[in-house]
Amino acid sequence: MKKRIITISREFGSGGRTIGKLVADSLGIAFYDKEIIEKAAGETGFSEEFIEEQGEDSPTKSIFAYSFIGRGMNGMSAEDYLWTAQRRIILDLAEKEPCVIVGRCADYILRDREDCLNVFIHADVDKRAERIVKLYGET
Repeated sequence: MKKRIITISREFGSGGRTIGKLVADSLGIAFYDKEIIEKAAGETGFSEEFIEEQGEDSPTKSIFAYSFIGRGMNGMSAEDYLWTAQRRIILDLAEKEPCVIVGRCADYILRDREDCLNVFIHADVDKRAERIVKLYGET
């Protein structure tokens, strides 16, 4: 089966976003990264900053800690609500058109699709640190 969707997971500073954009441009297909954050903000009412910080990681590492998260009237935590919205957006994008999706757990969300290629981008810690300093001014 022909691959329509490419997901890119990456280590911070490895260049995954840049590589994803280059791949999408060279294939002439859509590229989604920050656009997912913008769509999720519009759907949920959460700020883009909150989504960027919380949207890719599990809020807790154990079922015990998860039980202490605050919940809304629907029984969902803010993180659950955000996960559901992002999942729906990613599934819709994958149905709509061939594309490259960076991060947001897209590899996991689309794991059962046969038309999806999942890629993980990594780099040596020294190269990542050098790139982070150059691009973001971080130390």
